[in-house]
Amino acid sequence: MTKNILKDLIAQNRKTCDFTFNEITQENSSLKLNDDTASVGFIYRHIGEIMHLLTQFFGIPTEVKNTTMGEKDTGEVYNLEESQKLVEDGYKLLDDLVESLSEKEWTETIETPFFGPISRTKLLGHVLYHNTYHCGQITLTLKRGK
Repeated sequence: MTKNILKDLIAQNRKTCDFTFNEITQENSSLKLNDDTASVGFIYRHIGEIMHLLTQFFGIPTEVKNTTMGEKDTGEVYNLEESQKLVEDGYKLLDDLVESLSEKEWTETIETPFFGPISRTKLLGHVLYHNTYHCGQITLTLKRGK
């Protein structure tokens, strides 16, 4: 039962965020709310990178490098197709993770540098929350940015 719930949560996160992600273009990816905020392209890239980086705590190695976490947007133009691939591959990692871990493993505690000891289920919840949080920022920026 746990696996079905987790699959549903990932699927709903993807569906909800896709409404925004599908509105991102290379042209509007440089939009910002103001000079102190990150651009649409930076935030989108960040979502993809973080899905890969946080899945390392589940034991999944990644070659994705952090270019956004803890960093300031310097105005770099991010390749939309690369960011889309990061996000798509990130969701695939999450889907595969649900399939590969047992129900018991989802309740086990793992160690993370950000949250300390946390269950795998709570860490997955954080990844999905993180996606949605930043998706909301992108939505607002697409509507009000310049």
